[in-house]
Amino acid sequence: MTVKAMTAEQLTKKIVGKEPFFLLDVRNQADVQDWRIEGEAIIDLNVPYFNLLDGVEDLLQHIPHDREVLVVCAKEGSSILVAEMLSEAGVSVRYLQGGMKAWSEHLEPVKIGDLTGGGELYQFVRMGKGCLSYMMMSNGEAAVVDAARMTEVYINFAKKHDVSVTHVLDTHLHADHISGGKTLAEQTGATYWLPPKDAEEVNFEYERLEEGQRITIGSASIDIHPIYSPGHTIGSTSFIVDNQYLLSGDILFVDSVGRPDLAGLAEDWVGDLRETLYKRYMALSREYIVLPAHFMIIEEVNEDGSVWKKLGVLIEENHGLKIEDEDEFRQMVTKNLPAQPNAYQDIRYTNMGKLTPDDEAQREMEIGPNRCAIR
Repeated sequence: MTVKAMTAEQLTKKIVGKEPFFLLDVRNQADVQDWRIEGEAIIDLNVPYFNLLDGVEDLLQHIPHDREVLVVCAKEGSSILVAEMLSEAGVSVRYLQGGMKAWSEHLEPVKIGDLTGGGELYQFVRMGKGCLSYMMMSNGEAAVVDAARMTEVYINFAKKHDVSVTHVLDTHLHADHISGGKTLAEQTGATYWLPPKDAEEVNFEYERLEEGQRITIGSASIDIHPIYSPGHTIGSTSFIVDNQYLLSGDILFVDSVGRPDLAGLAEDWVGDLRETLYKRYMALSREYIVLPAHFMIIEEVNEDGSVWKKLGVLIEENHGLKIEDEDEFRQMVTKNLPAQPNAYQDIRYTNMGKLTPDDEAQREMEIGPNRCAIR
């Protein structure tokens, strides 16, 4: 019996729209505990595929009749087999096309707002990984910030909007996902910008992204002003765009702050992190819309699928911005570090150009949740 697939794009829209459904994850328990699909309206159950080889009869009593059922596995194959068994038993069921690998790679563009002179700013939400990237476009030109390795998404989006990508920027040297910045710049002929303090070991040419520069897009001259903001890495750089938006990289998130330890220098960099958050950011306009490079939990996602809040709101609500005592802040940061991202050293070396893994190896390196924040 043929069972229909649900794409990662369709799943994203269901989660954002808070549509109720039942999710059956047939991966091993350890994999599910490490990384799973989350949504406010999801009821989920984990039953490993190997426990279902003899049939799904014992499972039927746990499946609600008033919800759509989605079966998920790592790559798709096991979920198809389980979905077919459930369908034969009378359950209305679909499987996730491409499995968790496809879920990890899907990018959903969401318009954030308009720019002065008719431009637009879009956020690309990687729901399965918690990564956020951006495209600013104006008068036929575009800039992309913190691009994921799925560069064809940005290229196709630019073509759709009849703009040429002229600048590609990374806020820092990423350690939890492979940057598409250098590749995208090569594919489009754009200038690739990287903070020099994060680029001392890279094996390629780049433009030095430093405070005081002014990068413009299109004849309307949409301004991108870099702000040196170390703490997550020694070179971390934020951007003020069009005097409306603060692209904060991995320094400040909606519900947390960045971790300073992915180069093994937590004790050294925690002071930089505090200075960025409590001095550099506090001196900025409270009206700036903060656009981070990641989110941690589904509750950070707005009703339209975007992830942002005004800086003034975060100063009032984000616990990481409310710790007056410096020693208490240091303890909070260094004693509450989550597990390191999967393969983070290999990811760093790939982003430096020291490793050149093939596409499948890159997928395997990135599998897992975002772990760039301290909560």
